[in-house]
Amino acid sequence: MYRQAVRVRVREWDPRTASAGEIRSLVETYNAVLAADLPDDPPWQDVQVVDYLAETMPGERRMSWVAEDDRLAEGESTIYGHVSVLLLGDIGVLEVLVHPALRRRGLGQQLVAVAARRAYLEGFSSIGVEAIGDTPAIAFYEALGFEQEYVETRSVLTLSSVDWSALKVMANGISPGYRVEYHPGGPPAALLEAYAQAKLEGQEGDDNDLDLRPSSSDPQRLRDSLDTLHRRGLKPYIVLAIHEASGAVAGLTEVVVPAQHPERADQYDTIVVREHRGYGIERAIKARMLFELRAAEPGLREVQTWNAQHNESMLKVNAELGFQSDRDWYEYGVDVAQLVQRLEPTD
Repeated sequence: MYRQAVRVRVREWDPRTASAGEIRSLVETYNAVLAADLPDDPPWQDVQVVDYLAETMPGERRMSWVAEDDRLAEGESTIYGHVSVLLLGDIGVLEVLVHPALRRRGLGQQLVAVAARRAYLEGFSSIGVEAIGDTPAIAFYEALGFEQEYVETRSVLTLSSVDWSALKVMANGISPGYRVEYHPGGPPAALLEAYAQAKLEGQEGDDNDLDLRPSSSDPQRLRDSLDTLHRRGLKPYIVLAIHEASGAVAGLTEVVVPAQHPERADQYDTIVVREHRGYGIERAIKARMLFELRAAEPGLREVQTWNAQHNESMLKVNAELGFQSDRDWYEYGVDVAQLVQRLEPTD
């Protein structure tokens, strides 16, 4: 149907000024992509989608374009594709969405081209993108010259399958000298500096990670990050392990529940500071988190998390908690100038 009937135009697009119909159409296309590529993932709801797309950390910028039916009257829109580039630090982070019915028509390449050119004009030398294993995205990006830089495995936990009695034993399994604290919304102000220090130490050693997500390794950046999460409709939950003798944050785990898909939470960082490893902290804080989520979010059905394949200890803990490995997620990078040159139209 789409292949024969649709004529598409690409235009720069600001979600803040988009009509309700445009947002609704974009969500419909996003859910069509999920149904094709990640059929077990919950569909998105049209809740705070504008906030999710528009809000960024201080010092960052996101620019977007849509591909829409060019025959519709002004004020109407059927969106078949979307691309955004987040200018983050020294890298542009790309996100591309094309309706499955319009794939293999050059639309994805056209969207990448406009975003890459803007990143080039803004002075960025590299672009990174996440691509989901066992989807057409892998072949698409590799054909454009993107090179694989990093691999993570996504795991999913279904809460209805949890053995809560066994989980209670894990939650209480932390060694003496540590206490576990739960902080919905984010850590208290008195712990921000210690929390940021633990985050900084936990980020060391992942040299191959392209850092495609905003990081928060100093107190002010952490405050900004938490504020941005709330504004984007991502409700944060934090569980900490505190070393009682020093007051240091020995371990932390972070989960957000997105307004856009509240049935499945996203687990962000889980970190145990090196000198505090071997005391059962990882297992205890992640188990405690699941109890708190069950109480705070009765509509929650699943939690998903991502771990580097070399992080065997965390993968083991996840398996003990009941997480099931789902599929691999890849980070790709490319030189912007080379990409722009490759995508320049030829006569």
